[in-house]
Amino acid sequence: MALSVLAVAPLTWAWLTSSGHRVVAGSSPGWTAEVPRAPVALVLGAAVHGGHPSPMLARRLDIAAELYRAGRVRALLLSGDNGRRGYDEPTAMRDYLLARGVPGRALVLDYAGFDTWDSCVRARDVFGATRLTVVTQRFHLPRAVALCRAAGLEASGAGDDSARRWASTTYAYAVREFGAAAKGFLDAVVLRSEPVFPGPRETTLEAALRAGS
Repeated sequence: MALSVLAVAPLTWAWLTSSGHRVVAGSSPGWTAEVPRAPVALVLGAAVHGGHPSPMLARRLDIAAELYRAGRVRALLLSGDNGRRGYDEPTAMRDYLLARGVPGRALVLDYAGFDTWDSCVRARDVFGATRLTVVTQRFHLPRAVALCRAAGLEASGAGDDSARRWASTTYAYAVREFGAAAKGFLDAVVLRSEPVFPGPRETTLEAALRAGS
């Protein structure tokens, strides 16, 4: 019994911490108006194949583009994995958005967003963000918002209900959230872990926000 409680406690923490700060993208025709205005959207990376975003990552980017066009954010911080030769999530994310008309001046790349906690901490410490909207899938959104808020960011989130299109993949990832939430809780609350690459400070986000003023 005790082990069962411990297993679900981190996920419960994520849900409670993010409660009231999550919006399902596309839930209504005017869904973007439900997302609080923020200077920046933090778009969390996911798999790319042959330099192109996977369907789930593409949907995150579409949501971010919608928020940008609706004036809910002024810049997009694209945070993903570029930790090995020949694999580059942030560049694929940028190219996808450029091809869909989002101006390059609004795009900022974080090449060391190796996991959600790293992306949140680096958004704060490396890029100087204080308030943002996290963009990901709905099943990931409670953990993403909770981790950013644990990092001291005023964070809300917009998530795609991917189960409508990719049910089996979504359910597989949702099951993995039990372990991912436990790791996130350990990083954010227990250990206050440093990201793999904690710096140096960059001014690219500040420049993007000035350009978008």
